[in-house]
Amino acid sequence: MTLDHAEAAPAGPRQSVELDSAEAMRLLGGVSFGRIVFTQHALPTIRPVNHILVDGDIVIRTHEGAALTRRTRHAGDPGVVVAYEADVIDPATHLGWSVVVTGYARLVTDPDELARYQSLLRPWVKQTMDYAVRIRPDLVTGIRLTAADAP
Repeated sequence: MTLDHAEAAPAGPRQSVELDSAEAMRLLGGVSFGRIVFTQHALPTIRPVNHILVDGDIVIRTHEGAALTRRTRHAGDPGVVVAYEADVIDPATHLGWSVVVTGYARLVTDPDELARYQSLLRPWVKQTMDYAVRIRPDLVTGIRLTAADAP
């Protein structure tokens, strides 16, 4: 098996520096792609999605028939526990950051709110995405990977 890209050996050891929640959310707001983690049939499931931040919450689009749509449609108050992860890590140097948000996800049911999210967040898959899910962060953690000899 051949690889499509050459893998560069990272230079030197790395250190992991914890981010405060404000910095973690700032970084999360600077990217449009992440992964949502939820349970399906009592097992963890991960899906890549694009997102926006709205008033400190993460909003993603979804579609009829999606497992996440079904899970959040029947959720009680406060919603379904999920995790959301996004990162930017250079594949050659292994430097970058990773943020994980844990919180409750709810299907957006207000028509005006849904219309707003549909205008702000364009899905990047060719599929009808008539629904939106809003995640309210309860726990925000993040790390920055830096060179071990960096100040």
